[in-house]
Amino acid sequence: MLINADFSCRAALAPEHYQWVQSPQNGVERVMLDRVGAEKARATSIVRYAPESNFPYHLHPGGEEILVLSGTFSADNSDYPAGWYLRNPPKSGHQPYSNVGAVIFVKLWQMTADETHHVAIDTKDAKNWHRQGNREVCHLFLDTSEQVSLQRIEAGEILFPETIARGAELLVIEGELIEDSMLDKGQSYKKGSWIRLPVDATSPIVAGANGATVYLKTGHLSRIIGIDVY
Repeated sequence: MLINADFSCRAALAPEHYQWVQSPQNGVERVMLDRVGAEKARATSIVRYAPESNFPYHLHPGGEEILVLSGTFSADNSDYPAGWYLRNPPKSGHQPYSNVGAVIFVKLWQMTADETHHVAIDTKDAKNWHRQGNREVCHLFLDTSEQVSLQRIEAGEILFPETIARGAELLVIEGELIEDSMLDKGQSYKKGSWIRLPVDATSPIVAGANGATVYLKTGHLSRIIGIDVY
């Protein structure tokens, strides 16, 4: 299966265009944002757990990254309400479920083999946020190949003031982004919108009238040369 699988091209999806697809487990649905492979795949998805739904224990050979968007996501007797960010390194495993229901942003099979540490960060905790120029930033992960953060952008501020040399991927968590270009004249990206911008892209995206909070990942697209999945 190939969905937005050409990483040299721009891709975007607004929440009004979500197409929910049933997963192999009852009560768990997903919106496929990009995907290379079948059920075991390099994938980026929005996943929705109905109350009292679960997945059996399974491994993630290529690692798993999660941001809890709403409800409470749980795994191995630990609960993660909305705002928690998790990284489960390659070869780790877990048994995920939700008692009350949850929506999560998930990236699978996108970590380097040398990543070995679990990460769990509560982005609702004020002490995890720091002022960086005009923005407040919650740093989530950093290594030589990728940088991940949540960022609060003030109204009218340009998200990327320069060329995006190593590409970028973002999800609007709160507020609105507006892109004014020949491609999308005044295109609005509200809460739940996903955008992927390729290496060396330029994009006049600005925060809307009430600002925006975004999940932002940069650097990872520059290392994609070929992807092997099974």
